Amino acid sequence: MKTKIAKWGNSIALRVPKGLAQDLGLVAGKVVDLKKEGTVLAVETAPERRKVPVYRLEDLVAQIKPGSVPPFEDWGILPSEWPVEDWSDIAPSDEEWSNWKKEAGINQSGQKRARKSSRRA
Repeated sequence: MKTKIAKWGNSIALRVPKGLAQDLGLVAGKVVDLKKEGTVLAVETAPERRKVPVYRLEDLVAQIKPGSVPPFEDWGILPSEWPVEDWSDIAPSDEEWSNWKKEAGINQSGQKRARKSSRRA
């Protein structure tokens, strides 16, 4: 089958005869894959996107059998125990921490102190 290349804006367009388009399920706006194989241009229709299933919480909970306990799944890549490493060599001492909080203007409750205004009313 032969067809003619046409100009379409700054690009070119390939017209697909109606019968061939219907056979391939091509409609305006459908996405296709183009492949160049030597001097052959292959137009492959992209597979239809699968519809993502929609789940409702009520339906999922209804599938749980009473008394059944699902197996434990560890989703972490690290052990869940607290590390026993000693960070005292790089952590500030209590005195250094207190001095830092004084310099930053943080009070006992953890909030910054309000600065006194130098302006007079």
